[in-house]
Amino acid sequence: MAVLLAAAVLGAGGTLVWRVTSAPAESAFADAAQDAPLTVRYRTDTPSTGPVGKPWLEVINTSGEPVALTDVTLRYYFSADDGAVYAANCVQTALRCSSVTQTVTAAPAPTASASHYLQIGFTSAAGTLAPGGTSQGIGLQLYRLDHRDLDQADDHSFDGTMTSYTPSTLVTAYRRGVLSWGQEPGDPARTPASPRPAAAVPAGVLFDNFHYTGVDDPALTANGWQVRTEGGGPGISDTWSADGISFPADPKAQGGQALQLRVTTDGTRAGTRQAELVTAGDTFHTGTVAARIFFTDKPRDGRDGDHVNESFATISATASSPKYSELDFEYQPNGGWGVPGPKLDTTSWRSSTPGDRATKAHRSSLAGWHVVMLTVAGGKVTYSVDGRPVFRSDGQTFPREPMRIHLSNWLVDLPFSGPRTWDMRVDWVYAQAGEAVPQAQVQRAVNALHSSGINHLDTTTSG
Repeated sequence: MAVLLAAAVLGAGGTLVWRVTSAPAESAFADAAQDAPLTVRYRTDTPSTGPVGKPWLEVINTSGEPVALTDVTLRYYFSADDGAVYAANCVQTALRCSSVTQTVTAAPAPTASASHYLQIGFTSAAGTLAPGGTSQGIGLQLYRLDHRDLDQADDHSFDGTMTSYTPSTLVTAYRRGVLSWGQEPGDPARTPASPRPAAAVPAGVLFDNFHYTGVDDPALTANGWQVRTEGGGPGISDTWSADGISFPADPKAQGGQALQLRVTTDGTRAGTRQAELVTAGDTFHTGTVAARIFFTDKPRDGRDGDHVNESFATISATASSPKYSELDFEYQPNGGWGVPGPKLDTTSWRSSTPGDRATKAHRSSLAGWHVVMLTVAGGKVTYSVDGRPVFRSDGQTFPREPMRIHLSNWLVDLPFSGPRTWDMRVDWVYAQAGEAVPQAQVQRAVNALHSSGINHLDTTTSG
């Protein structure tokens, strides 16, 4: 009898590749007998009822041998209220949240207090715990995708009295799929061993699938995003607001949740709110950057006809920089600047001076979900939509410095009065530094990250 083992390894071109191997059952059981014990400490700083559950977990190696965290998984058990769909993210840890995976799973043997569990795993970047070593606190958030309040009072692993770290056997820990700490709820015989998580991830990657509770989620800032609220253009000057940023459930989004960028206006500057989310650091220079975006041709409500601009771009942090660089996808369902729509403008800027650019317009509707991608390599910039190149630029418009990633929804002008609302959604963003990657390979990497429970990853600079 053989035991199947699955792991993710780094294949050619930075792709996450699953490999399955087998090992004799006798060997697996022998290894299990030698597995080192673990201890899990738990605390919470939230009441039983509230918008977000905040379990903090700490893993301690209580053995006399090193324990690789890639061999460790944890399970936090809860009851899904009203059959709601749940999601999770990581807020704070000395291990870096990029190295902590989170997957919400229906329990195979559900009980009244444990219909689901949040499984926490670790990538290779999390490192190894020495004998007696600790992961230190891992701050997590558990929330409903409909953003309604949770009732945690009947959750198996929740204990509102544990406001400081205390060993809790209501959270289970596994090493190499074998229970090493805690008590599983229900019938343990019907609960399969925790699988070994994917460990290998490529260097130079930025990924985010926008698993956040809201614009004030501390994980949003911790993961390197900032909401634009300062003045200036483009569009209607000084109307950038956090009001239009949200993270709703979306069954068409690969991770079940999306970033929503909403523009609202009544036709006046005072009554206009534009939305933009930007990476705080100069994230991208050369390589590949892609996003899956839902473009819309019609307002959510109100009169149609606005010159709305649904945009994905990389832009230098400073407009006056002598090496200013900017690469834009700008979708205008009703056109703009005197040109009718629907149209997609693809533009490479040499400077922020109007007209100092190379550009091409594409006259067709893009309503619905699409993957837009920039490939910046070999002195050329290639703009692609759903894997099909639509424009190439080179020469003086090739970017000369690192840029920030901008996701924005804004208005070119205010052509009429009356209230209306425009929504744009983003499923995920993926960037691979320094390497031209085809869209099929990007999608495989995104699929692997989703299946591994990685909501945010940044190995571009500091691991």
